[in-house]
Amino acid sequence: MDRLRVLFVDDEQELVSAVVERLEIRDIDACGAASGVEALQKLNQQSYDVAILDVRMPGLSGLETLRRVKYEHPEIAVILLSGHGSTEDVDRGLQLGACAYLQKPVNIDHLVDLIRKATQEGSTGSRGE
Repeated sequence: MDRLRVLFVDDEQELVSAVVERLEIRDIDACGAASGVEALQKLNQQSYDVAILDVRMPGLSGLETLRRVKYEHPEIAVILLSGHGSTEDVDRGLQLGACAYLQKPVNIDHLVDLIRKATQEGSTGSRGE
């Protein structure tokens, strides 16, 4: 079986590096991006099973990136991540097609479970913690 391919997008570069490293340790092929624009570029160059998007980023927000991802790559499961989450963000993200929403800091094992679930079951629309 092929390894899962995940794109982790956050404007905090140290977080991106740490999460990508931890996903790789768990046998997930992970790549990072520091902005929504960079994420869209990578999605056009490489296929991914899951994209994990920070909701609040400068420039192209996570919600706008989600909207574009689901329009251009509807097969990709998207998990939203935020340290500043609000009920409105959760609801809007799920309406736009996110399959889960998690608050920072994220337990990496919980994130891996959500990644695997998202690729097995497709978009289910769940709230995480």
